[in-house]
Amino acid sequence: MEQSKQSVRDTGDQAGGTSYHVVVREEDLSCFYPGMVRYIIEAKAGQEVLALSRTNSYEYSPSMPFSARQVAEERAASWEAELRADPDAFRRSHPAPSIPAGRDKGKGVVIIQGSPRAGGNSAILASWAAESARREGRKVEVIYPHDMDIHPCIGCYQCYNTGTCVFWDDMNGIIDAVAGCSLLVICSPVYTNTVPAGLKALLDRFMALHAEMTLGGDFPSRKGLLMAVAGREGHENFRCVREVIRAFFSLLGMTPLQPVLVDATDVIRDVTRVEGLEDRVKSLIRDNL
Repeated sequence: MEQSKQSVRDTGDQAGGTSYHVVVREEDLSCFYPGMVRYIIEAKAGQEVLALSRTNSYEYSPSMPFSARQVAEERAASWEAELRADPDAFRRSHPAPSIPAGRDKGKGVVIIQGSPRAGGNSAILASWAAESARREGRKVEVIYPHDMDIHPCIGCYQCYNTGTCVFWDDMNGIIDAVAGCSLLVICSPVYTNTVPAGLKALLDRFMALHAEMTLGGDFPSRKGLLMAVAGREGHENFRCVREVIRAFFSLLGMTPLQPVLVDATDVIRDVTRVEGLEDRVKSLIRDNL
């Protein structure tokens, strides 16, 4: 993770013959979001980290009467007082921070079928992609956002403190699958010039994975492929969908592949009637595994 600025506040105290310190580190994360600053508060006994907490400036809305810096300083002062009073009680009341588990670096394929229409053209494209990947011996997971419990992102930015979302729902499994895959395929129709609501909710929640990456997660290289269908004729109808998915792939550091775009489906009705399309999709998947 890049850091353009860092400052350290270190206050020591002797208790029971052991030197305790509360350290506040300031990290400049403006390389990710303009003006974002994250504060890391650590209570330490020598090199041992007893407790760890993070807070960032994007958590606090303009109407809040306090800032991330104030919260960090007040938490540090509270921890100092606790350590001076009773270090053993501090240890009991503040569980030691856990080490984040590493991500699996599998070669699986994840396919997000972003259309709420079962058996529609997006579903057909997804089935071709899945068939091609399975023929090559790859593990395939197909995800149907509209059939899952996915809470919309609320923009709290707390994931940038822990690398995890505050909501616990079906997104946890989806993020795990995508984090370890080698190829992500997103199939989407054009709805009001953009992606369907269920798919957009899923994409927004991947902020948590981006946050995990900023915290130093170790991730495999991944490729991303968009396959989209539009009822109207002309590739200009995909402009918003392409931009949404481009931004998403960029957020997760994925290498984007040339998209598969099928227009005029209001006239075609069935993408299986498009000559050569099935072979093109299957070859594209096979060549990028």
